[in-house]
Amino acid sequence: MNPGLVSRRCLHVWRRNYDVSRLTWKTNVLPPLIEPLLYIFAFGFGLGVYVQHIQYQGRSFEYLTYLAPGMIAVGTMFHAIFECMYGSFVRMRYQKTFEATLCTPLLIEDILAGELLWGATKGVFGGLAVLVVSACFGLTAWPHALLVLPVALVSGLMFAGFGLLFAAVSPYIDNLNLPTFLFINPMFLFSGTFFPLDGMPLWLRALSRLLPLTHVADLMRASTTGLLNAGLLSSALYLLVLTPLVCGYAMWRMKRRLIK
Repeated sequence: MNPGLVSRRCLHVWRRNYDVSRLTWKTNVLPPLIEPLLYIFAFGFGLGVYVQHIQYQGRSFEYLTYLAPGMIAVGTMFHAIFECMYGSFVRMRYQKTFEATLCTPLLIEDILAGELLWGATKGVFGGLAVLVVSACFGLTAWPHALLVLPVALVSGLMFAGFGLLFAAVSPYIDNLNLPTFLFINPMFLFSGTFFPLDGMPLWLRALSRLLPLTHVADLMRASTTGLLNAGLLSSALYLLVLTPLVCGYAMWRMKRRLIK
């Protein structure tokens, strides 16, 4: 896989997916806006009644304030990874969109890069939807919350890479249940999204630090609360190193599948 073959023509693939999403905007716009409301009401106002305050980095926060950035991270992950996992698989296997696009001047690298960019766009939109809802409830600190944007962009691209990789190695669409069960669900539960990692056993904390969503949640929480510190540089470096590795490997595996 040669990343140098990717050109600006990949934006045509992004535009194609964008145009399709405009036709199905109700299912693309409403769920990202309603989903965070469900999480905030269910966990924030449900569990938050019993856990009104939570300790995080030596400070006490209302549970809703702690929960909101975790949901921003989750929103970014879900929309980016599922778009390139299921969406790209359907376009490749059933709709034959990749085959049709290859009949144009676009290279495979352009097609796959466009898919990743579109997945990252969906991730940013999913994260911003939760941020808007959080801001309406007064759960964000401004202007620090604007840092959510670059974090959502990088992490959205990373999770899009994971999604494309899973689509590339799955023979059938039912096989995509495995990465959901083995990778996505553990991150959803054990990445500091709903509760701090400090109370977990040492071995589980160590495993949690290996999960990408843990670092995304830390950066999102620092952005929305204003708790910026030098320790976050390791999380930022984690994402900046892992993102191109995952995306490059995902494009290589998908290219191998498409060209036999």
